[in-house]
Amino acid sequence: MEDIFERLTHQLCNQNEQLTMRQARNWVEYLWEDFESTRAKAGRSYEGKDMTEKVVSRWINSYGPKLHEFASKNPRYQQLFEDGQNYTH
Repeated sequence: MEDIFERLTHQLCNQNEQLTMRQARNWVEYLWEDFESTRAKAGRSYEGKDMTEKVVSRWINSYGPKLHEFASKNPRYQQLFEDGQNYTH
């Protein structure tokens, strides 16, 4: 699992140079958890980490370059992704 998070973190850093590695990792973990919990709440079956990785990778490609702007405009996320802060599930 760690290798998947590392791969996605590097992918996000390549998409958005405004994010530090720690911030990118926090975003990856947040997006991962968000996708899996949303599917579970909707009653959908778990399709495995490969499916989650594909979805998070698509989100990074689509929204990654602008994630720093999203966080700066939303106080809830701004605090979560400040350097020195780690995302916790």
